Amino acid sequence: MSDRLFGTDGVRGLANGLLTANLATSLGVAAAQVLTERGEFAAHKTDRPFAIVGRDSRASGEFLQAAVSAGLASAGVDVIDVGSLPTPAVAYLTDITGADLGCMLSASHNPMPDNGIKFFARGGVKLDDAIEDDIESHLSQVNPLPTGAGVGRIRTDSSLVEKYIHHVSNTITVNLAGLTVVVDGANGAASLVAPEILRRAGAHVISIHCDPTGLNINDNCGSTHMGDLVAAVKEHKADLGIAHDGDADRCLAVDADGNIVDGDQILAMLAIGRHSQGTLVSGTVVATVMSNLGFTLAMRQAGISVATTAVGDRYVLEEMRAHGYTLGGEQSGHVVMLEHATTGDGVLTGLQICALIKESGKTLAELAACVVRLPQVLINVPDVDKSAIAHPDVQASIAECEAQLGETGRVLLRPSGTEPVIRVMVEAATQDQANEVAQRLARVVAQACAL
Repeated sequence: MSDRLFGTDGVRGLANGLLTANLATSLGVAAAQVLTERGEFAAHKTDRPFAIVGRDSRASGEFLQAAVSAGLASAGVDVIDVGSLPTPAVAYLTDITGADLGCMLSASHNPMPDNGIKFFARGGVKLDDAIEDDIESHLSQVNPLPTGAGVGRIRTDSSLVEKYIHHVSNTITVNLAGLTVVVDGANGAASLVAPEILRRAGAHVISIHCDPTGLNINDNCGSTHMGDLVAAVKEHKADLGIAHDGDADRCLAVDADGNIVDGDQILAMLAIGRHSQGTLVSGTVVATVMSNLGFTLAMRQAGISVATTAVGDRYVLEEMRAHGYTLGGEQSGHVVMLEHATTGDGVLTGLQICALIKESGKTLAELAACVVRLPQVLINVPDVDKSAIAHPDVQASIAECEAQLGETGRVLLRPSGTEPVIRVMVEAATQDQANEVAQRLARVVAQACAL
C-alpha cells in the first residue's frame, strides 16, 4: 500500500484523525513555499500572491479552512475566504480572479467525520503529481517565514458567490418556465447555489436536504442515497429530480416515474444533444473503462466516438485536455464540460440536463432511453497477487469468456490500487449470464493469483 499523503483527489481522511489543524497549516505553508520555489508566484513583483479558499458544509471545515488559510498567510500569501461553495465553484473562481492558488476543504461524498484538502493551480486546474510530491516533502522541512508587512492577509468576499451563479446561469439560453425540479443538495455545498440557479432560469424548484447543519452532509441524502429524491419527485409530480454529493462535483438524476438516471445516461444524452447541434468537438466523448457497455453501444449507434480512460475524473480530464475534447465523464455522475468549467460541476450538469429537456421537448425518461444498460456484475477477489493478473490461466479464461459474450458483453479485470484485490467486472445480455461468467472468472483468478 502506498503511504503517499496525497491521493487521487488531494489529502483526505478523518478530521482530527489523519487530517489535523496542524497538518492543514503545514500544508498551507508547504504549498506556498513550493509554488514560490517553482516560480509559480514569480509574476508578483510588488503585490503578494493570493489564494481562493472554500469549503463544503462539514463542521470540521470551519477549523480546517482557518488552519490552511493561516498556513498560507504565514508564508506570505493573501487569502480570500469564499465560504461554503461547491468544489467546481472554487476552481472557477481561482481561474477568473487570477488567483495563484485555490484550495477546497471537502471529502466529497464521504461521511461527515471525514474531510479533505485539495489544491488548484493557477487557472483552476488540479496540481500536477510532481508538485503534490514536492509539497509533501516540504512538510518535514523548516524554512524561514516572512515577518512584518511580508505576511499575508485574510479577508472574505461574498460577492464571488454571485460571480459563480452568474457564470453557470449564462451557460444556457432557454427559459426553464414550466419545468418542476426537485433538488437534493446533500446538505452540502450545493444547498444554496443549485436551487438558486435553477430558479433564476425559470424552473419551479422544490429543495430537499438543502439545510446544512455542519453535521448532516451526505447523511442518507444526495447522490449516494437517492430514496428521498425518488419519493419527492413522485409526491410533487415533478418533471425530474437532481441529486448532488457533498461538494457538488457530481450530479445524478431521477425521471418523473422515479427511475434513477446515472452518469452514463447523462453523458450520453448531452453527447447526442451536442452532436446533433454540431458542437461535439471531433464527434468524441470521453468516458472510463467502467462505463456500461450500453453507453458505448448507444454512442456507436449515434455515430459518436468514445475515448476511454482509466477510472477517475483526473484521467478523463487529462484525455480531454490532451486532445481538445470538451465533454467527458463517469458513471458516478462526474461530468466535465471544458468550455464552461475546469473540472466536473454537478450544478452545471443539472442545469444542462434541464435545458436539454426544454430544448428537445422530450421527457428525461425519453432522453435517458438512448442507453440500454446491460446487466453488470462486479466481484472483488481478495488475497491475491495483483501482478499475477497476466497469468496464462487468467488470460485464457478471459479470452474464453469474451468469445462467449461476443458483442453483447465484455470482461474487465482491474487490480486495486491499495489492496491485494483484483476486481472482476462482467457485463452480459442477461443478469444470469453476467453472474455465471463473473463467478467462473473469479474462481480462476482466485486460484491462479493466490498469494
